[in-house]
Amino acid sequence: MIAMDVLSDALFAAVAGMGFGAISCPPKRAFPYIALLAAVGHAARFCLMTFPGVDLATGSLAAALLIGFGSLWLGRRCRTPMTVLCIPALLPMIPGKYAYNMVFSQIMFLHTMGDAHGRTLYMDMFFSNAMVTCSVIFMLAVGATLPMFLFPKRAYSITRRR
Repeated sequence: MIAMDVLSDALFAAVAGMGFGAISCPPKRAFPYIALLAAVGHAARFCLMTFPGVDLATGSLAAALLIGFGSLWLGRRCRTPMTVLCIPALLPMIPGKYAYNMVFSQIMFLHTMGDAHGRTLYMDMFFSNAMVTCSVIFMLAVGATLPMFLFPKRAYSITRRR
């Protein structure tokens, strides 16, 4: 049962990654690599959050590092810049539920200006959801760009033949 949960998470992330990749029109040879990176990254985050109980931001950092280093390695194989592989693979890990709840609580805060208890409740919801959303997006950005900073020559010479 656990294996099915991990595989279904990876499958849905792969489909979403390919969908996000299609928006930016990468070469057709990049789609399998985008799907692989999205599946491996999302499944790694799922496993880290499920089994050892790692929080969402730390799990996202680990998954983004995996995707970043994977795109650095796989980018050379398909002669594609690492950002073409990395960005669509990261997009399924954006915490949309928390971002939606952040905006919803902001709107509800504005609707309950006369009720002090309601304002406090929605302000608390806004800040907690904003912290989760911003932390996860920041960790995704750090994890994806760290390989570029660690291996700058390799990151920018991927598309060139040896």
